[in-house]
Amino acid sequence: MNEYVRPAFNPRLACPWPRRPRLVNVVQVTPAELDSWIIHHDEEVIVVNKPGNLTCHTDKAGPWSSLAGALREHFGLAAAHPVFRLDRETSGVIVFAMNPAVAARLQTAMQRRLVGKTYLAVMTGELAGPVTVDQPLGPDESSPVYFKTGVRPDGRSAVTHFTPLSTGGGFTLARVVLETGRMHQIRAHAQWLGHCVVGDKTYGPDARCYLDFLDHGWTPALEEKLLLRRQALHCAEIDMRRAGLDRVFCVPLPADLRAFCAARGLPVPPGL
Repeated sequence: MNEYVRPAFNPRLACPWPRRPRLVNVVQVTPAELDSWIIHHDEEVIVVNKPGNLTCHTDKAGPWSSLAGALREHFGLAAAHPVFRLDRETSGVIVFAMNPAVAARLQTAMQRRLVGKTYLAVMTGELAGPVTVDQPLGPDESSPVYFKTGVRPDGRSAVTHFTPLSTGGGFTLARVVLETGRMHQIRAHAQWLGHCVVGDKTYGPDARCYLDFLDHGWTPALEEKLLLRRQALHCAEIDMRRAGLDRVFCVPLPADLRAFCAARGLPVPPGL
């Protein structure tokens, strides 16, 4: 397996704007909302259908501004341990462990690739058929966004399978399955494939959209470029059976992505 070494600190890339970015679209979760998102709860795990506007773990605006913080407060836990993480703008099923021992066991299962994850993505362009992207990923040193990754020969191995479920209106609704778990893997591979995830501010038409969003929030100019307020990526299924939990957790495509598909003439197959 190829490995990369992160390049030395570069002030231009690490902070491409001359001021500290402000928090935008900070959500404050209510207990009633949190209850409506919980799809399973037992002595080991809490499983949540996360909306696409909420961070998993960063609670700079108080505990109820992140999913982990809200769960911690709601259940009176010392900590809520995410078994894996979803980007703030990615919706779907996510699993939290109730204690460190369960977290360690399930996180080890994740590292051993014993947990199956299936995503749904609305992508630009119409995919003609299934495609596998087997391209290594590492830091995108040419990007103005420091954390952006991209395909590079000295990166870490990454394999993503894209299967179109429907096409229409110049878009594709795809099922996406990962063999590896690199940061932003689906989004980076979709961009390399030439079929970006709709609404992606970093891996879409221009990474400067992300910086514009930090500076000014959501604007008509961004809406014209990105079409959707958040990235159209949804974690639809988590299969925990090989990890010691005899369950498969599934959540449907959320209303905002359904509405986008309907408006663009992109069929949503039954069962999603």
